[in-house]
Amino acid sequence: MKKLINDPDVVVEEMLNGYLKAHSHLVRGIEAHSRTIVRTDAGLKQKVSLIIGGGSGHEPAFMGYVGKGMADGVAVGNIFSSPPPDPIVEAIKATHTDQGALLLYGNYQGDIMNFGMAADIADMEENIEVKQIIVKDDIASAPREEAEKRRGIAGEFFVTKVAGAAAEEGLSLDEVYRITEKANQNVGSMGVGLSPCSLPQTGQPSFSLEEDEMEIGLGHHGEPGVEKTKLATSNEVTERILNNIIDEMDITSEEEEVSVLINGLGSTTRMELYIMYDKVESLLNEKRINIYTSYVGDYCTSLEMGGCSITLLKMDEELKPLIDAPAQCPMYTQS
Repeated sequence: MKKLINDPDVVVEEMLNGYLKAHSHLVRGIEAHSRTIVRTDAGLKQKVSLIIGGGSGHEPAFMGYVGKGMADGVAVGNIFSSPPPDPIVEAIKATHTDQGALLLYGNYQGDIMNFGMAADIADMEENIEVKQIIVKDDIASAPREEAEKRRGIAGEFFVTKVAGAAAEEGLSLDEVYRITEKANQNVGSMGVGLSPCSLPQTGQPSFSLEEDEMEIGLGHHGEPGVEKTKLATSNEVTERILNNIIDEMDITSEEEEVSVLINGLGSTTRMELYIMYDKVESLLNEKRINIYTSYVGDYCTSLEMGGCSITLLKMDEELKPLIDAPAQCPMYTQS
């Protein structure tokens, strides 16, 4: 598959160079580690520091969400690979005041190991209090009775939004953790894959589908979903995915309110995403489930993968102002 790159072995480094130059008014690198990016005002305000991170290839996740109202720092891994502990530790140190740090990341073995090690190092060597939240919103990746095994996908955007706004308000580490975990427990996602992506180093597709096939529940790295089936219409796919999320999250009351995210995986057009949102809105109206706010676009991609996902966040009066709060990041702004 064609890509506009130079050397496939340094795509992440070259990306970060361009990113920091393009957005120098909002973010900066640090000398201690080339894979750590922080807010330009990192460490200046007494607040809980929010550190996120993960593999490259999911842009705007994760580095695109560093900025006012969102994360304070990010550790950037290789493509689809967890960052090692060092850049995570440096992000904690570069953004820390005396309020502690919250680490937020998806439920992948490498991330669990490396963020966990970084938390231990920050505690033992720097005397920084650290708490961790692992996002597990992909309902297709494990059954309800094994929810702890579920992957983190696009729902991490909502959880990051809540955490960043809570930290920006100056809440304590315990309170930021509590509210963020509430969001984490009330978010659910499910996706569909239409076509693979290819890693720059190999140029080979990450999985295979026939031209008339799709895969329901496909993971962001090409992990197997729940079913390969014939390509269906947007309305059919949307109804199946949305109903699965609603059933899984036990959204039954007419008084329920949800925020909606329709997320593209990289090559899916806005036209397709808005067609999907049209059906989501109609279905929720039929079920008398109110939409509090909505987001449509590329929020957590998989290079040039074809496909998309739906995420619902169950809202309450505590989460609403945090979702509404302003944010200014290189790849995401909300006024």
